[in-house]
Amino acid sequence: MMLTKETIYSKDASNKKLSVERDFDAPLEVVWKAWTQSELLDQWWAPKPWKANTKSMDFREGGTWLYYMEGPDGIRQYCKVDYKSIVPNKSFAGFDGFCDENGVTNTEMPGMDWKCVFTSVGNTTKVEVEVTFASETDLEKIVEMGFKEGFAAAHANLDELLAAQ
Repeated sequence: MMLTKETIYSKDASNKKLSVERDFDAPLEVVWKAWTQSELLDQWWAPKPWKANTKSMDFREGGTWLYYMEGPDGIRQYCKVDYKSIVPNKSFAGFDGFCDENGVTNTEMPGMDWKCVFTSVGNTTKVEVEVTFASETDLEKIVEMGFKEGFAAAHANLDELLAAQ
């Protein structure tokens, strides 16, 4: 099986979905931890030169991850993930949205339903992410904001983190 060392996107506008696929050169348990533990997420989630900083994380069904991405100019963009379902080392799903520092949702910005599926492929791990939006307009707005470039840059950060372990 060929390893996909680039982030592959496919857009299904009519169903308001964005699919993302990426292979990582590490065992599933290691990749799972990188996606589900705040001390690891903070090291790769934000595209450089931005940094991710967790305010609080409760990785369980019904739990929340409240974090912000901080730019080199000190600007902070807060986000919150409400976890809906978790199958350890297999998948998790949740609602991701922009918010303020207290976790109050910013309804003027698009929210996204995420489903992340992890599959072991030998000593590598395939991560498939399906992001669903309330409308095609919301999907386009997130893409225009640089979602694809930012997520690909974050995946490159994760490659570096995994290589250092």
